[in-house]
Amino acid sequence: MSRAFERFAAVMDKGMALQAAMALFEWDNETLAPEEANEYTARAIASLSEQYREMMISEEMKGAVAACRSEGGRSETEEAMLREAGEEMERLSCIPAGEYREFAKLRAIATGVWAKAKKEQDFRKFAPMLETIVEYQKRFASYQAREGQRLYDVMLDSYEKDFSMEALDAFFGELKEALVPLLRRAQKACADVDSRFLSADYPLKAQEEAARFLAEYVGFDFHRGVLAVSAHPFTTNLHNHDVRITTHYGKRIDSSLFSVIHETGHALYELGIREDLTQTFLGQGASMGMHECQSRFFENIIGRSRAFWEPIYGRVAEIFGEPLKSVPLDRFLAAVNRTAPGLIRTEADELSYSLHVLIRYEIEKMLIEENVPVADLPEIWNQKYEEYLGVRPQNDAEGILQDIHWSQGSFGYFPSYALGSAFGAQIYFHMKKEMDLDRLLREGRLDVIRAYVREHIHQYGKLKTSRELLKETTGEDFSAKYYIQYLTDKYGR
Repeated sequence: MSRAFERFAAVMDKGMALQAAMALFEWDNETLAPEEANEYTARAIASLSEQYREMMISEEMKGAVAACRSEGGRSETEEAMLREAGEEMERLSCIPAGEYREFAKLRAIATGVWAKAKKEQDFRKFAPMLETIVEYQKRFASYQAREGQRLYDVMLDSYEKDFSMEALDAFFGELKEALVPLLRRAQKACADVDSRFLSADYPLKAQEEAARFLAEYVGFDFHRGVLAVSAHPFTTNLHNHDVRITTHYGKRIDSSLFSVIHETGHALYELGIREDLTQTFLGQGASMGMHECQSRFFENIIGRSRAFWEPIYGRVAEIFGEPLKSVPLDRFLAAVNRTAPGLIRTEADELSYSLHVLIRYEIEKMLIEENVPVADLPEIWNQKYEEYLGVRPQNDAEGILQDIHWSQGSFGYFPSYALGSAFGAQIYFHMKKEMDLDRLLREGRLDVIRAYVREHIHQYGKLKTSRELLKETTGEDFSAKYYIQYLTDKYGR
């Protein structure tokens, strides 16, 4: 490492420390902090956020980056770190300091306002806050937009490069054409599947024990991670030796079980990032789409398969006791793979899931590109659910307020869920050529599967883009055909 790069690394360490502090505050705010702490914690987060921005656009950082770029002989990793630093500097330098600080404070407060509005099933209590968030996001996007670039494309680019509205319209168009008729056929076939045993009165202690068992079985390292409870399950990381996941417990045990597997998939990604990349600008997933690829790969492709459950179903049933203990594995699998119209995205079956994502994608485009009033969103949401899924929310909590993302300012994130599912299917089809996945799962050999994705995906962090990782792993550029084929094979049976 050259002296110039050592100087750059020292400045980068300051930025990473500030990011870790903000992540820790946000984790605490969503899990353990008392309700009245929200506003005061928001001030601390806003201050840290402002310090991070000032550090990233400081003369110290600019000088360090310039000195590195004036030298030759940089490694691939060093080049990538400078690239990420440059993009972050460009993104932050165009946003006025006061606006950046106020928005950081707003986001910290907004999640609490959203949670309260959801609890009270009243969108009107969150709507003014959402209007302000949308205004900020559009303004920030206008600062960052290249000539001719549309605002929503700017937002999409921050989560998944190379997937603009044009690309996503084509992707979702393929999914709608192939999956809507399949969904109708599969719903009829699943009409008689009985899943009432999933909603029996199982003790909270049993749900907690099963969650920890599944997290460890899939590969979560409790020496380097924590499992807690939050209103909306999520994963956060301070570095690859401190990765934190949450779940929630409720009436349906499958909701918690598969939330834990999903978040463990996210955690495995963060835990698998190389030591030389953690606590740097490359020490996170390649994109939100690739992150969702890993979480949904483990949750659905692996976690809802018969082979996954064969070695552990008896143990999980024993933890819960009756009535699950008397339910055969085939009946359990039919219930957790049943496709049926539903209101809640996080509890949707694999086949209908992308329609939930599509609804959010279309509403975000309306908000950002068409200036649809925030007050109109509940009715638009309800109409789209009735049109696409044949169900209509009875209240705002199971409708427009069900997701935390907009309270965090995360516009452009939702398409990552559908892209992640498609990325995962493409990787799955390639892995089947290289190993006997079902045999490994029946033998409980998840270590082999984890090692494969760590070698091909996790270790690189943000060193490579999603498309680069896909091409290097599978030999092909991104294609939706594998996702469509996976769902057709599974639900066409």
